[in-house]
Amino acid sequence: MSGNGYVAVLVVQLHFPDASSLKGKRRELQRIKAQLQGRLGAAVAETAHHDRWQRAELTAALTARSARDAEAIADAAERWLEAHSPDGLRVERLLASVEDLRGFPASPGRGD
Repeated sequence: MSGNGYVAVLVVQLHFPDASSLKGKRRELQRIKAQLQGRLGAAVAETAHHDRWQRAELTAALTARSARDAEAIADAAERWLEAHSPDGLRVERLLASVEDLRGFPASPGRGD
């Protein structure tokens, strides 16, 4: 197995100041998730603040062949988020290679 491959992980904190219900927040989150998935091929999950009307945390994973490509895709995702997201956006970025991740134990029930 080759050691090539990178993953950029974006942890996105969102604020929805105009949301008056969970339903309203969910509508906005679905739009954001669909765009990240469709435009950039990101895997996206809501990872925190499920029961809050005005806050959300999304985690997005973007894969690429090289570190440079992973950074470019993450840059594009951040630019899109900044242009299309509600007030209060904060993004934390992590970048790891397949080699970096090989040191982590596999999930139970997975692997050879």
